[in-house]
Amino acid sequence: MNAQTSAPLVVHLTYVLDFGGLETLLVERINRMPAGAYRHAVVALTRYTDFARKITKPGVEVYALNKEAGLSLATHADLFKLLRRLKPAILHTYNLAAIEYAPVALLAGVPIRINGLHGRDAADPEGRNLKHNFLRRLMLPFYDHCYANSGDMLAWNREVIGVPESKSCLLANGIDAERFRPLAGDETGPDFGFGPDCRVIGTVGRVTEVKDHATLIDAFALLRARLPEQAANLRLAIVGEGSLLPALREKVRALGLEGLVWLPGARYDVPDILRGFDIYAISSIAEGTPGSVLEAMASGLPVVGTRVGGVPEVIADGVTGQLVPPRDADAMADALARYVRAPAMAQAHGAAGRARVMSHYSMPAMVAGYQALYDSLLERKTPFRKPIKSCVE
Repeated sequence: MNAQTSAPLVVHLTYVLDFGGLETLLVERINRMPAGAYRHAVVALTRYTDFARKITKPGVEVYALNKEAGLSLATHADLFKLLRRLKPAILHTYNLAAIEYAPVALLAGVPIRINGLHGRDAADPEGRNLKHNFLRRLMLPFYDHCYANSGDMLAWNREVIGVPESKSCLLANGIDAERFRPLAGDETGPDFGFGPDCRVIGTVGRVTEVKDHATLIDAFALLRARLPEQAANLRLAIVGEGSLLPALREKVRALGLEGLVWLPGARYDVPDILRGFDIYAISSIAEGTPGSVLEAMASGLPVVGTRVGGVPEVIADGVTGQLVPPRDADAMADALARYVRAPAMAQAHGAAGRARVMSHYSMPAMVAGYQALYDSLLERKTPFRKPIKSCVE
């Protein structure tokens, strides 16, 4: 048996495997983790899309359990059978949507269970839902480790849910600063059909309630009204797929912004698309450490973001971007206007943002952090196993 087939298996359990920040970084970790260290499989509670083809590491199986809304006890049974067949060493669940499946993994004989807190839902952006928090506390004994991807989330996990410090840590996101980079001197960015000389404000992410793209559209309309001399050259791009996309298109039509707002749905050329933006905006009402913001910063873009979750940990206000309150179209329009009026400041903040990503959010450091967590739990819970040396390709 070769080293790859004998490596411990990690099963990643997520609600859906589709275009999104959490899923993008999950795939990056799978692709980059040394093959001889761990094998991987991905289980989507609901479904997976063509996004799964972004997994390039050989031998990674992807499964969908087609979970129905609600408790869906059949999904628990299906996962139990799958885990018994796959025999993973680690079940790695993501966010609240997958947290309830640790007891199933324990019954199936999975020795290590990990939950990652990467963000919250739009219905509970501040983590105050008593029912959800009761479930988190109820599941806590079944997990060996509950990490978070931002300092804000880590503190909340410890103080509100009661996760002991000994079984929690911060695992920051990382970005591939070679793929996500500014335009080179001789390059021309895409114009998205807008034509030359346009200033493009853009965002990338799943089109769901938690991202609050409606406020961003309102802010764009206000921005055009406040800068009439520049309004003709201002454009907005919202890249991503999601259930609210038809409603956003209707909102754009109702505001008379057709032809000025680009809503292409999911795209797989995000690095190139970011190089066509002038300013990045994120209007979320809840976030962990937003990978899309790190990608934008790595691409040399100034960022206007909402002061929620881990966003203030990423954006240095007045240095790499600007922070505004959530659900505040007026404040976002004002911040965007400052960059439109002062291109030199926008360029300086973009350069500072890339430097911050290079020094604090490297992709190798992220991969090494996750592998080190797997290694330490394996060594503690399977003491007769030969220790694994953490490394990154």
